[in-house]
Parts: sequence; structure tokens; C-alpha cells
Amino acid sequence: MRSALATAAAIRSGETTALAECEAAIARIEAGDGAINAVVVRDFDRARATARALDARGPVDPAIRPFHGVPMTVKESFDVAGLPTTWGFPEHADHVPQVNAVAIRRLKRAGAVILGKTNVPTGLVDIQANNPIHGRTRNPHNPDRVSGGSSGGAAAALAAGFVPLEIGSDIGGSIRTPAAFCGVWGHKPTFRLLNDHGHFFPRNTESALALSVIGPLARDPDDLVTALDVLCEAPLPRPAARPASAWRILILPEHPGARAQGAMRDTVERIGAAFSNAGAQVERGPAGLPDLAAQHEAYVRLLLAALSRGQPPQPGVPPLTPERWAAMFDEQAKCIRDWLTLFARVDAVIAPCWGTTAFPHDDTPMASRLIDVDGEVTAFGAQLAYPGLATFPNLPATSVPVGVDADGLPIGVQVIAAPYQDHLAIAVARAAHELMRS
Repeated sequence: MRSALATAAAIRSGETTALAECEAAIARIEAGDGAINAVVVRDFDRARATARALDARGPVDPAIRPFHGVPMTVKESFDVAGLPTTWGFPEHADHVPQVNAVAIRRLKRAGAVILGKTNVPTGLVDIQANNPIHGRTRNPHNPDRVSGGSSGGAAAALAAGFVPLEIGSDIGGSIRTPAAFCGVWGHKPTFRLLNDHGHFFPRNTESALALSVIGPLARDPDDLVTALDVLCEAPLPRPAARPASAWRILILPEHPGARAQGAMRDTVERIGAAFSNAGAQVERGPAGLPDLAAQHEAYVRLLLAALSRGQPPQPGVPPLTPERWAAMFDEQAKCIRDWLTLFARVDAVIAPCWGTTAFPHDDTPMASRLIDVDGEVTAFGAQLAYPGLATFPNLPATSVPVGVDADGLPIGVQVIAAPYQDHLAIAVARAAHELMRS
């Protein structure tokens, strides 16, 4: 299938129409989604009407409407007027917002045609997409494996070739991990870079969670770049074009607090070697990085506090005090300063998004779940150290597909850059992708 930008260009040239592309995407979903269960809320009739209206408009300026006529789906947790937003909770099955989220308005203004919504785990708090309303989403590469979470339906819809573009959210790797598991691109933006108004817990309009961001997923890096610009509050700096030899990279094959599969470690090492062979400056972590053990502990504390809205995350745990809440942000501020010191010396850090490729479906509660890493059974929650690398210090990170493991499952890594250097993260990810294909 064409990329999003190529689809819009073909529509502008008259080679195809928005309606034809809409019908083709609907046909792909109807033919293939029964085995995957990614697109769980369908809005095909309104999509067709939108496509017809776009075709009636005539020529458009690609600078204003870069996704003119492009069919896409969106994560279920975003408000789309007239469609349910449940976050996988049965008690909210009848919750139907009447106003589009800011991100949805911007995508529609850029010409996108929304076909429906993609699956999530209940409450967006798992690394797989399964809930009592819509059931389980399966990985298009192997239905016995998870598609990731919480934007698992989004990544699966892309990997299955249903649509070229999606939008998700990320607080614990919820964009990056599904993208890595499904072999597509995803970008976690700098914190607060994108307006997440309309990405609310059902029936609530509370302020956004600490650490949480929204961001695009795509099958093509050019689409990822354009979607980021469409969604962005203000223009972002772009790095000057440079060869692979000009980058300064630090690789982290394995987090000191979380095991990684040998295939994952080897892939990160091979990326480092590829950059080095191209003439780039390459360092190897964890030396030179901030204190990653302290960072992970602080990240988990803030993550649990954010998800529980300050209430005790477990029975018997006292409520969070204002003093402790302030202390958490002091810890975060120090961590951010430590990363800024690192980015004075390197352009980007490359690390796994998760320590394994897509794991088998597992409905054990996350608190007691285990994961097999090359035959060693370890605590599942420890793996959050990988997405936490970029989440806790509010950094942008791009998930990029770079290979497959022995079972044919995609291997993705994340490229982490300094605050607001989102386009630099994507540029380094593109260079890594190309080096691993050469």
C-alpha cells in the first residue's frame, strides 16, 4: 500500500480519489481484521461521506492539507464526535463524546479521513491490547503474540496494512513498544509538545497526567514527520541534513536493571557498529549515562502516583503528600539536567524499546506477571525501565523497525534525543533504519 503522503499526492494528481482510497482501506479491514481485531470501532459510512466531500473540493494546497483524502484510524482513547470513548471499561460503553479531541481536529483539518478507532487495554495500563468490551488484539506477524500496548490496536492496524497512519499515546512506552512489536514507526514527543485535550478518561475532563503524551505512528518515516508537524503546537527545529558519519551516538544494548534478549542486545550492538563503520562517533552505555537505577526507581514512583491521581496505588499505602509530590518533581528536574549534560556530548541514545520482541498473550495481572528473557524468568514490571529512559526526563523518542528475530518477529529500538529535538530523533532513527538495511 502507498504511504500517507504518496496517497495524498496520488489523489491530488487525479490518479485516484479520496473515496477510492477510503473504500480500499475499508475492504482491507473487512477482509483482514477478523484475525487481528485491531479496528474495534468502525465509522465507515461517515468516512465515505467525508471522502466524497473531499473529492468535491477540487485541488488543495499540500502545505495546508498534506493528508488530503488519506484514510486512517485513531486510538480508542481519543474523543471522536459521535463515537464511543471507553478506554476498555464496560461501565463507559455508552459514553459518546460530541466534540473532537484537538489532535483529531488537526488531523481532519490536514485532510485525513477517520475510518474508526483501534483497540486498547482496559485503562490504557498494559503492554497488550485486551479489554472486556472489544476483546484481544493479535499481532499481525504472529497471532499468538501481543501487538503491544496501550496503542496495540493502532500498531496492529498499521502492520496489517489496513491504513498508513495512526495516532496513539505514551506514558509507559504505549507508542514505542507496540510500534517495535509490530514493526512500524512511532514517535513519543517531548512532554507537552502536543495538545492532548480530548484524550480524557471517560466522562472526565481532568488535566493531563504527568509524563503522558500523545504522538503519531506510521508505516513510513516521512509520514511520521508530517504527522508530528500537523499535530504540533509550534514549529520544531529541524536538524541540517548530514551523512551517517556526522552523528554522535551512544548505544545502550541492555539496561542495568532489566534483562534484554540476546537478539535485542545484538541488534543494538550492530546498529552501533554500523554507525561506527560509517565514520560516526559511537559510545557504549551505561557508562556516561545518568544513574539509570535511580532514574527507574523515581520513574516508577511518579508513574504510579500519576496513574492513581495521588491516591494510594495499593491497599495500605498512605496517600501521597504535597511534599512528596514536590520531591518527585525535584528528582525529575535533576534527571533532566543530567540528560542535558549528556546531550552536550552526543546527539542521540539508541536503546531497546522493551527487552524482548512481542511476547505471548498473558492475562496475569501486571503486578504479578513474569516474562521469559532467553530462558530466564524475570519480573515483567522491570521491563518498564526501557520506556522509562525517555519518559521520566520528558524526552522525545522514536521507535524504529531495524530487523527481525529468529522467529520472524520484528525488532524495534528507540532513538532518544534532547528536549524539542524531535525531528533529530526521527532523523537518527531513519539513519539507523537505512544502515541496518544496507
